[in-house]
Amino acid sequence: MSIAVEISSPRPVTPLTILAADLKTILEMLNNESVSPELTAKLNQVCQMAAGLDPYLEECTTQESPALANLAIKTASVAWDDRFHDGVTVRHLEQEMLSGHVEGQTLKMFVRMTRAKRVLEIGMFTGYSALAMAEALPEDGCLVACEVDPHAASIAQTAFAESPHGSKIRIELGSALETLHKLAVAGESFDFVFIDADKQEYVAYFQTLLDSNLLAPCSYICIDNTLFQGQVYLPQSQRTPNGQAIANFNSVVAADKRVEQVLLPLRDGLTLIRKC
Repeated sequence: MSIAVEISSPRPVTPLTILAADLKTILEMLNNESVSPELTAKLNQVCQMAAGLDPYLEECTTQESPALANLAIKTASVAWDDRFHDGVTVRHLEQEMLSGHVEGQTLKMFVRMTRAKRVLEIGMFTGYSALAMAEALPEDGCLVACEVDPHAASIAQTAFAESPHGSKIRIELGSALETLHKLAVAGESFDFVFIDADKQEYVAYFQTLLDSNLLAPCSYICIDNTLFQGQVYLPQSQRTPNGQAIANFNSVVAADKRVEQVLLPLRDGLTLIRKC
């Protein structure tokens, strides 16, 4: 007898999904109000445009590998709140932390375009983005993934073992900043770095990378969540501590003459940085 696993839908956590959810709520509220058909039609059109973009991007993007698809399902099926309250995870985790199909394929494309052979990921979670990037690495390529949570790392390790590309990945368990210092002392350097970890530490990660030997010549840094639910461009009073941390980080990067960068409105914001 098969047992169905209930998988909850991801909550809106990107500017676009939050906008689409708010527009849907507004439309539902207007159902009980006397408004013109023209206004209702226009709001319906705006709602459809906002809600339809992400699914269309998914449809037009190369499909993920079976290993990535299975990992996404596994991540979504975990009761992360229960794991945290039961002490299984050392920090509060949620399925929305997974990079997902379109962002995973974007990272995979970046690795191919830059011809990276050595990749560093700061903040692995269950390993979706790590595995996506590893799929683009050559056979002799290597990806070092930093993760502080043992339970999330164990899920990732199981997924890596089921993929022909998993052997390219080395997990470093512990504080990301401590791992960065250890890697620098060991003389390791990387062609491509992806950061998706503690938002309060983004500036420290960035400065550590630029001030050490961790970046190979012609390397790139990619940063996730740099729009942070739209909070970075909303009034400061509407920002959470993490939203403020990301706003500060974006300002630091924009003012640093050692780099050039572009902030892409993909998912929750993706910044690509090149050291000048």
